[in-house]
Amino acid sequence: MHPEGTARGAITRAEEEAGLRDHPELQRFAQSRRRLATDPYRPLYHFVSPENGLNDPNGLCRWQGLWHLFYQAYPLPEWIPYWGHAVSDDLVHWHDLPNAISPGPESACWSGATYVEEDRVVAMYHGHELGNMVAVADDPLLLHWHKVGGKPAIPLACPIWTPATGAEELPGLPGAHPPAGSINFIYDPCIWKHGDWYYSLSGGSLPHGPSGRRMRAEFLFRSRDLGGWEYLHPFLEDDIFGLPGDDGGCPYFWPIGDRHMLLHFSHMSGGHYLLGDYDTARDKFVVSDGGNFTFGAWGPGGVHAPTATPDGTGGLIALFNINPAKPTPGWNQIMSLPRRLTLAGPRDLRVEPAGDLASLRGAHGRVEALRLPANREVVLDGVQGNALELDVEIDTGRAQMVELNVLRAPGREEFTRIAFYRQRGFVDWERSEGWAHYNEGRDSLVTLDTSYSSELPDVESRAPETAPVYLAPDEPLRLRIFIDKSVVEVFINDRQCLAVRIYPGRSDSLGVSLRAQGADAMLRALDAWQMASIYAEA
Repeated sequence: MHPEGTARGAITRAEEEAGLRDHPELQRFAQSRRRLATDPYRPLYHFVSPENGLNDPNGLCRWQGLWHLFYQAYPLPEWIPYWGHAVSDDLVHWHDLPNAISPGPESACWSGATYVEEDRVVAMYHGHELGNMVAVADDPLLLHWHKVGGKPAIPLACPIWTPATGAEELPGLPGAHPPAGSINFIYDPCIWKHGDWYYSLSGGSLPHGPSGRRMRAEFLFRSRDLGGWEYLHPFLEDDIFGLPGDDGGCPYFWPIGDRHMLLHFSHMSGGHYLLGDYDTARDKFVVSDGGNFTFGAWGPGGVHAPTATPDGTGGLIALFNINPAKPTPGWNQIMSLPRRLTLAGPRDLRVEPAGDLASLRGAHGRVEALRLPANREVVLDGVQGNALELDVEIDTGRAQMVELNVLRAPGREEFTRIAFYRQRGFVDWERSEGWAHYNEGRDSLVTLDTSYSSELPDVESRAPETAPVYLAPDEPLRLRIFIDKSVVEVFINDRQCLAVRIYPGRSDSLGVSLRAQGADAMLRALDAWQMASIYAEA
């Protein structure tokens, strides 16, 4: 840690980079990456920690021309998280830096977020057994962090609040009365600033939702100086978009377009977002819509927790960790590709891959217009691989279902299935304009099915992910599919994204095929690129 008050500009980026050339931690990371690069399931172009396990992404931000990704890293044999650290100038090619924040006085550094100011970056995270901590850094590479006050900014009152203890004051926070029965009242903070106040959310849940069921909540605190914080109230208002039992872990609250979005993780059902309006007069988030990043349980093999930051043009850049579904010695989880989130309307979310992914494209193949005869699988000659980008456009016609299979073995012993069902989802009455246009307002469905992805006995099964996506009646289906050893991510018409972990057991599970059900469809075009590694060791 550098001394409190070190001025920005006291050291240059070039000087910091020069000081890292023989850094023992980075040398250890490089050795570990070389050793693990031979694992057939270790991704080539998705970020994965240089050593050991990986968990939640933390505090994504842009500072002095670089994107900074922090994450739950585990440098010790014990399950004790530090804040790992990597930087990128294009959101795709990531470079390891030494672990950023280490335990002390807290026993472990759990999840949190960052807020970028003109002259420094503020991190807020959960310090195990103490409470929520605040740290600041102002050097070019954010290598040197100072923990404000050397103690928790918001002390931990009690790991579990019950109705019997919920009315007690939080130690060190006079007048703060947490809601009775709230769970883990102090954890997973995020931070932002409005006017003269810093604000922070701490994840949690309330026990008195419909029929007495627990419901998610985010507990709001504020401070003028990052040191003394006061509790205000639960932040969410009119939230009808969660499941009973959800909680609000790993929150990120940011403007998006002319509205606000709260991204978060439920320890029951995975990644979610809420969309609404920030009532600054009452310090409330009035929720008007919501959706999912995970379409099933969070694990095994599912999209986990988010990190997000403004992109500077009205949108957000978000990444997620994707958890494992098979033991892989020496490592486990990975990061998703970066996603750019924007609004196409007051309640319509756009989801696109972000970053310079095109820089990874290698050998290219193209399939021109091709009829897909009903009820017959068409295997695409010359299109295969397990580190691919596919760009596909399909006129689904009158087909009841169109599927695209990747990582397909020659005899179809293994395959991962992407299926599209036009207008088979729920009806949005605000879009359909009455019974006469019933189907025009109906969502379509996309399924990412790993049921037959692997014959291996130690790969854990996952029920198919099925997500809604709205396509106009004659709109073609457009897919961008990213395959990277043990992960498949599917972007649908820039409006939806599905991602899962997969572990084919056969070395020949590399093929691509299409099939139309019930009636013909038309493949308008398919482009395929072999993708390069972002790691020098691969």
